[in-house]
Amino acid sequence: MSAWRTYLLSFFKGALIGVGAILPGVSGGVLCVAFGVYEPMIAFLSHPLQSFKKNYRLLIPIIIGGLVGFVLLAKAVELFLATSAAAAMALFCGLICGTIPELMHQSAVADRQKGWTALIIALIASFIFFQILDRGVVGTLEANFAWYIFCGVIWGLSMVIPGLSSSSILLFMGLYQPMAQGIGNLDFQVLLPLAAGFIITVAVSAKIVNRVIERYYAVFSKVILGFVISSVLMIVPTSFANATQVAVSLLCFIAGFFLARWMDLHRTYR
Repeated sequence: MSAWRTYLLSFFKGALIGVGAILPGVSGGVLCVAFGVYEPMIAFLSHPLQSFKKNYRLLIPIIIGGLVGFVLLAKAVELFLATSAAAAMALFCGLICGTIPELMHQSAVADRQKGWTALIIALIASFIFFQILDRGVVGTLEANFAWYIFCGVIWGLSMVIPGLSSSSILLFMGLYQPMAQGIGNLDFQVLLPLAAGFIITVAVSAKIVNRVIERYYAVFSKVILGFVISSVLMIVPTSFANATQVAVSLLCFIAGFFLARWMDLHRTYR
C-alpha cells in the first residue's frame, strides 16, 4: 500500500474515532481498539514526545481525522437534537443497547468464573448516582467554564477506557447539547475548557487505566457495563407529542441498535 493510501486510511480511522468520541453509545476508546491503534494512542497519551517521534506517521493523520470527525458530527448531532429530541434520544438509546451484547460477551470471555456481582453493584450504584445528579443538579444546571472542563474530563476517560461512552453520561446531565453546539460553532469558550479537561485527564489517567485494564479487565469491564446500562435507563424518551413521533422514535431506536450491532460484528478484533 502506498504512503498516501496509508495516510488516507489512518485519517479515515481517526475520523471514525472522533465520531465515536462525540456520538452517544459509541466509545472512542473501543474504536481505537477496533482499528488497532489503541496501544500507540495510549502510549502517545502517556508519553507524548517519545511516542510521537516513534509513531508520527501513524499519529498525525489519526489526530487530524479525529478532530475533523469530532467537529463535523457535533454540528450534525446538535441539529438533530434541536429538530426532534425524542427521536434523537431513541437513536442514542438504540446505539447504546446495541453495544451491550458485545460488551457482555467480551466480559464473560475475559473470566467466566468471576460472575456478575460487579455488574449488579455497578448498575445499582451508578443508577442511584445518576438519579441524584438528575434530581439535584440537572434541573438547575447551567453550562459554564467549569462544567465544560468536566465534559473534557469525561471525554478523556472515554478515550482511555474502551467501552465508556462519555456522551451518554453528558446527555442526561444536560451538558451534551450545549457542548455539541459549542463544538459545531467552533466556540473557543467551549473548546478551550473542554481541551483542558481532556488533556489533564489523559495525562494523569492513561498509564494508570491501561495497567488496570491489563490486570483486572474481567471486573473492570463489568463495572463499565453497569454504567452503560444505567446511562441508557436515564435517557430513554418517555414523552411523545403524537403517534407519529412514537413510530419515528421506534424506527430510530431500531436503526441505532442494528448500526451498533453491525459495527460490533465487523470489528477487526475479538
